Order: sequence, then structure tokens, then C-alpha cells
Amino acid sequence: MRAEPRAVIDTNVLISAALSASSPPAWVTQWLLLHGRILFSQETFAELETRLWRPKFDRYMSIEVRKSLLHDFNAIADWIELGEHPDITAVHHSRDADDDKFIHTGLAGEADIIVSGDRDLLDLGQVGELRIMTPTEAWGLLHKA
Repeated sequence: MRAEPRAVIDTNVLISAALSASSPPAWVTQWLLLHGRILFSQETFAELETRLWRPKFDRYMSIEVRKSLLHDFNAIADWIELGEHPDITAVHHSRDADDDKFIHTGLAGEADIIVSGDRDLLDLGQVGELRIMTPTEAWGLLHKA
């Protein structure tokens, strides 16, 4: 893995990190913010945005906190334009086609890892050189780096 790892973090992991600061999702997210690069595409960011606005999070996060999270992730992200990579986006990898946007973002952005809790992604294990791992596995890998 390169000195400054590049990673795609799945929506569920980012939301878990926001909800619990003392958890593997939070540790991995914080580590990548300090020592790596987090990649987003319009497609992956749109999923985060729509999920964060769901009413079920009202009792856990205020509107201001959610706006701040979106603003901060938007500001720190390395943005990948999937439209510039039709050769990558034409290929389907996951049994849940909606998850392909994370793989496409990772491949187009030359990420080292995707961090996810989604079994449809995790069961793939790896796509090319792109490793797909849980937050706990990613923490073990990154913490040693």
C-alpha cells in the first residue's frame, strides 16, 4: 500500500462513524482523514446525502451536524468523475448493481481499498488490485501502516 492510502468508504461506514466516535468505522475514517485520501464520486456522495436526511437519524444527529458532515466530506474529498471512465463503469461487479458505484469510484480513482459493511461488496473480496474490507480489517491494515 502506498504511503498515503486512497480509499472509498461505503455510506453505511461513514454514517456509523458519525454515530459512534469510538468504533472501527470512526477510527478508519479519522485515520484516512489524517493520513490518506477519501474518494467520492457524485454517485457515492449522493447516496450519503440522501441517507443522512432520512428521518430515522433525526434523534441521533441534528440538521446542523448532518449539514456539517456533508460540507466537510465535500471539502476534503478527492473527487472522481465516473463519466470520464466509461470503460470502468460499463462493467458490473456486485450482485447488487447499486453497489457498483463504490467499486467504479475505487477503480477510477486508483484506490487501495473500499471500506464497507455491505456483504454484497465484502463477498467480492477484491476487484483487480482494489481490496474490499470491513472497518475492522481496514483498521488492522491501516493502523500498522
